[in-house]
Amino acid sequence: MSHDFDPELAPFAARMRPLDYADPAGARAALREVMARQPSYEPVSRVAVEDRRVPVPGGPAVTVRLYRPLDRRGPRPALVFPHWGGFLTGDLETSRTAATRIADLVGAVVVSPDYRLAPEHPFPAGFEDCAAALEWTAAHAAALGVDRDRIGVGGFSAGGGLAAGLALRSRDRGGPPVRFLYLLFPQLDDRLATVSARKFVDTPMLDRRGLVLSWRHYLGGREPSPYAAPGRAGELRGLPPAFVGVCECDPLRDEGIAFARRLTGAGVPTELVHYPGTFHGSVGVAHAAVSRRMVADQIDALRRGLGRP
Repeated sequence: MSHDFDPELAPFAARMRPLDYADPAGARAALREVMARQPSYEPVSRVAVEDRRVPVPGGPAVTVRLYRPLDRRGPRPALVFPHWGGFLTGDLETSRTAATRIADLVGAVVVSPDYRLAPEHPFPAGFEDCAAALEWTAAHAAALGVDRDRIGVGGFSAGGGLAAGLALRSRDRGGPPVRFLYLLFPQLDDRLATVSARKFVDTPMLDRRGLVLSWRHYLGGREPSPYAAPGRAGELRGLPPAFVGVCECDPLRDEGIAFARRLTGAGVPTELVHYPGTFHGSVGVAHAAVSRRMVADQIDALRRGLGRP
């Protein structure tokens, strides 16, 4: 199937093959290799990076990586930012460049949890790790220099699915108030019934086969919960204001659009941006104008969404 990729992205499409989620260990190694080739964010000297251990009810403690801007005074916003990787790949290094950039340009404390991965640890293990990171950030806001009323959640791909689940959980359980929800090409719905989920069987970085395997590993044969697959949530009223960005040639495109439309219909202030000619993860092709626009939109949305007191 031919795709009308952005001219700056097209030369990279053939090289950015989907990870093979049939082999989780191999997929993890492949993602580490991909991320090692990504340019780092400079200057890192403006951001302090520190790892902490956070207790998880009913499970082992989770490591969270904190990114704190050094040149900011007074209470700052925070963003709990789970990494991407189909719920079964990725680690603390995966989101380093994006998290450092957000900390520096938004002035936010970024909290990146090293959550447990499927299939060894299916839902809800990784989700509970992320929930513990959110609870811990709110409970330790003063010590972290964070304004407890300006804590957001966000992520790319599976990280976006985890972030949306956290927003639902906090709403339902009276958890820490979530100020803003940032989602870029989020993975939200295990049913894979949309046009894009059916159509894109040969797209770079992620295709239908990868999505089927990702959900199979993550759910582990269990009945899907809306916290695992937020696209299944029956009611979206009461969620925080949101930004949703989707890529044109991405099997996740239509579920992101559907979620944004449902948020709007539920009275949630929501910004939806569709990036023509892009594919899943193409934000990582740093030199492309459309990728730079995705990053600029991210920083702008987080600045506005996390706001001032």
